[in-house]
Amino acid sequence: MRVTMNTRQMSRRRVRAFTLIELMLVMVILATLAALVVPRFTGQSEKAKIKAAGVDISTIEGALNTFEVDCGRYPTTEEGLQPLLAAPMNAKDWGGPYLMRNTVPLDPWENPYVYKYPGQHNPNGVDLYSFGPDGHEGGGDDIDNWSKR
Repeated sequence: MRVTMNTRQMSRRRVRAFTLIELMLVMVILATLAALVVPRFTGQSEKAKIKAAGVDISTIEGALNTFEVDCGRYPTTEEGLQPLLAAPMNAKDWGGPYLMRNTVPLDPWENPYVYKYPGQHNPNGVDLYSFGPDGHEGGGDDIDNWSKR
């Protein structure tokens, strides 16, 4: 037995469906909106990472200053930032760990922060910086503890 549709059922079916032109129009509208909105969010994400790196540098610098008060010196460049987590052999009044996390944080681009003592830019203190978004020293996008941003 064959089932046939009457014209009324067929016209209902056509009314419910989208035409190819309607679907294409919706796709064009969505693509246009995405082209306008996505770059704005991308820029905000990069700005947030730059601010996060600045906050990390300030936090680490505060921990280094506390280490210096307790131990009478800053960690050497060779020691790096590890003395903020575990007492070095020659630190008798170590009161750490000085960082809340159990690891030295990486910058928002997953690179280690660069630490130098004595600092070239802060001769009586430390230089602490991130290479920034490009991951390379220089280029105008480094985030550091000596520049005023």
